[in-house]
Amino acid sequence: MTSNPNKPSFNTDRSRLFKDRFAKFGITAGGVMVLIALLLIFFYLLYVVQPIFESAKVEKRNSFTVSNADQIVGLGVEEQTEVAYLLSQQGQVDFYNVEKARFGKKLKTLNVALPSEVTSFATSAPFQGQYAYGLENGTVMVVVPKFLVTFPNNERKLTPRVDYPLGEMALEVDAQGAAIKRFAFTHYEDKTAVVALTADKRVLFSSFVAEENMFTGEVEWVVERTELDIEGRVDELLISPDTTRTFIRSANQIYVYDTRDPSEVEQIQLLSANEESANIVSAQLLAGANSLMLANDNGEVSQWFEVNTDTGREFQKIRAFETTKQSKLNIFTEFYRRTFFTTSSNGELGVYYTTSEAKLWQGKVSEGEIKHFAIAPRSNAALILADGKLTVLEVHNEHPEVTWSALWQEVWYEGYPEPAYIWQSTSASDDFESKFSLVPISFGTIKAAFYAMLFAVPIAISSAIYTAYFMSSGLRKVVKPTVEIMEALPTVILGFLAGLWLAPLIEEHLPAIVGLLILLPIGILGSALAWTKLPASIRHKIPEGSHSIILIPVVLVVGWFSFAMSETVELWMFDGNVRQYLTNELGMTFDQRNSLVVGIAMGFAVVPTIFSIAEDAVFSVPKHLSNGSLALGATQWQTLVRVVLLTASPGIFSAVMMGLGRAVGETMIVLMATGNTPIMDWSIFQGMRTLAANIAVEMPESEVGSSHYRILFLAAFVLFIFTFVFNTLAEFVRQQLREKYSSM
Repeated sequence: MTSNPNKPSFNTDRSRLFKDRFAKFGITAGGVMVLIALLLIFFYLLYVVQPIFESAKVEKRNSFTVSNADQIVGLGVEEQTEVAYLLSQQGQVDFYNVEKARFGKKLKTLNVALPSEVTSFATSAPFQGQYAYGLENGTVMVVVPKFLVTFPNNERKLTPRVDYPLGEMALEVDAQGAAIKRFAFTHYEDKTAVVALTADKRVLFSSFVAEENMFTGEVEWVVERTELDIEGRVDELLISPDTTRTFIRSANQIYVYDTRDPSEVEQIQLLSANEESANIVSAQLLAGANSLMLANDNGEVSQWFEVNTDTGREFQKIRAFETTKQSKLNIFTEFYRRTFFTTSSNGELGVYYTTSEAKLWQGKVSEGEIKHFAIAPRSNAALILADGKLTVLEVHNEHPEVTWSALWQEVWYEGYPEPAYIWQSTSASDDFESKFSLVPISFGTIKAAFYAMLFAVPIAISSAIYTAYFMSSGLRKVVKPTVEIMEALPTVILGFLAGLWLAPLIEEHLPAIVGLLILLPIGILGSALAWTKLPASIRHKIPEGSHSIILIPVVLVVGWFSFAMSETVELWMFDGNVRQYLTNELGMTFDQRNSLVVGIAMGFAVVPTIFSIAEDAVFSVPKHLSNGSLALGATQWQTLVRVVLLTASPGIFSAVMMGLGRAVGETMIVLMATGNTPIMDWSIFQGMRTLAANIAVEMPESEVGSSHYRILFLAAFVLFIFTFVFNTLAEFVRQQLREKYSSM
């Protein structure tokens, strides 16, 4: 019995089935792995970002009784929060161990060499770490607790000492020798300034400048004193760390003096902080000394800083914070950040951040009144002296500057005339007020994508339609691969050329570029109209589908004409300088690396993506649809508009959305071809900063785990959401269009 040679082999069927199932499994596994990768990216970004939205916490570590608590006038703690020090009225400095293992153990007691009886006490700005005693003989003695770090037997050991940064001789504030009843001081570079209230009710501003004798090497103090005219009692004295501003509180009035030049001290403003049925009870300067914080007995703490007005720079009330209603409310500020603490007579502690207008934490930390309070240099701990006990508080407040309102709403920053969206993450100053608004860089991302798509979409889709529908097959085989090869060009090369070649070219020949954008469409349409008027014998000499070759000389001629007439047009219409005309006459700022440069360069990168997908969509339209339309008498143009484009619309829309996704995520072109300035202006002649470029620029310089670092990850998360939303929307619309036109 012979077998039928045409009968399929059973082994072949099993082999095919195995291959089908293996391919199905591989494709499914690949898709699942892609989804898992996306989810991992999503959750990792959330994991890094999440800590910036955690609430602040204040917890008690431990406490111990201080024997001379009633005599304490000041306290502080060293940077590692290992040793605390307490300064007494008699000039005694006690050092205590506040580590968990040896908590409360007294390490050492040192005495300040005071030449006279103490009548007052003051502290400098927190970051300076200086303390001063006002004496009965009209002098001031400045001291600084210091620690010598050694490692005997490989163990870290702190040895306390007291230094005299201005020498062991007290500064003579009042030449008449009246007792210092109240004072404030600062030491800045080689200059020391003291503003003091004497026992005979005089207010003196004294400036001490150290001058070294070039022969003996001895340092002498050159003193300038100015008596300030203050009406009424003096309740508080404040001086900025750089000696430029002095504030004197008299009841509800604040006298503001310009003390930059000690020989010409002048009052520049008198603040009236009167509130209905409320009186000012304390004042303090925020970190950086640009803001004045005022607390009243209704529990309100207000922030004041200088803004530009019609009469010059003046202090204005900017914002207010509601705290606990107590008659005694004190304000304490961090070393560098815009965080401030409030302590009240009932033992409550409040933590606030000015820029984000956030109440971070509030709670009771002692049963009695908080007599003294100090913040650790790293802002991770605090000391309170209450009920005769010194208590160490652990402060968990890593990211106070970050709130949703600070990220996405207008914020009134110090020195600015009004609230604004600003991104400025770093500065040379430690007490810089960080500005973390994501709005400008999100706006820049959308702006860059908009101008790129404005340039790329018309060119890419039009060329895709012509290539797929009208162009001859021979020419199409050359054009399509050529355009697709453009996609392989590194974007860093495009950005490099855009920044160093295209941007100067546009700046020098701006009228030519604008003229080219206007004249080129007119020239192409005009040549098309002229082509239709030529005799048929001439038109038929050009092979069908190759008419685009005729446009090459048209484009070259129009381009040459635009650049040839550029200088003439600039002289005739813009007085020889188009940039100056834009600025002076139209009020438009012109940046060399602007949105026009980005639009052209990034459009050049996006065109191949849109072209390739759109061309495939148009070319893949079944021939029987177009042939049927033509057979029924429709022209090629009618067939294209009413049949081909409708059928290909899902693919064309997908092409546009893919191009948009590429434009939104582009990094190197916008990094190199824009000024990278985070501004919010739709002007085509100004630049921008995008989310992707911002991450590329600032991530290398950010400290791991800092607010800046995590906000950059938040920017990446926002960029991820942008692309996810665009792609999801594209897929949804594509499916809708596909279902609508699939029956054609």
